[in-house]
Amino acid sequence: MNGRIPALVLICAAVAAGVGVWYAQEYGFYDRLDPAGVTLTVMAQGKPVPLAAREVQAIDADSSPIRWRACFRLTGALPEGAEPFSQPTPLIGPRWFSCFDAGRIDADLKSGAAQAYLGQPEVRPDVDRVIAVYPDGRAYGWQQFNDKTPERGVMD
Repeated sequence: MNGRIPALVLICAAVAAGVGVWYAQEYGFYDRLDPAGVTLTVMAQGKPVPLAAREVQAIDADSSPIRWRACFRLTGALPEGAEPFSQPTPLIGPRWFSCFDAGRIDADLKSGAAQAYLGQPEVRPDVDRVIAVYPDGRAYGWQQFNDKTPERGVMD
């Protein structure tokens, strides 16, 4: 009987901590971005070229450089010379941002149903913005850590 109350307090504290961590990861840090303030670009011939898009939905968080996600529809073709991105890895976002399905995007990139392009290099140090584009104009964006190899010209 004497150990039940401390055990119950520990269990309740552990459950509360778990719920707090889950809430912080899923909701606490993310903010929806105003579509008018979201700048979407793709690198073409070494320069960022703005993309014309509609139906823009985007989220971001100050807590990490790789929490940015976007879903949008291109209203025109990609510019000539858009730079492909060689190793795209869509990162899982919060469940409530349902337009962005990282697993489906990854499978479509691997099957060739979508193509990945460099949206913006070094959005933050060591982080690139990647855009996945489908033939029908649907597009998705995320940020991922970049490859720091000598061939890329980036070294520690």
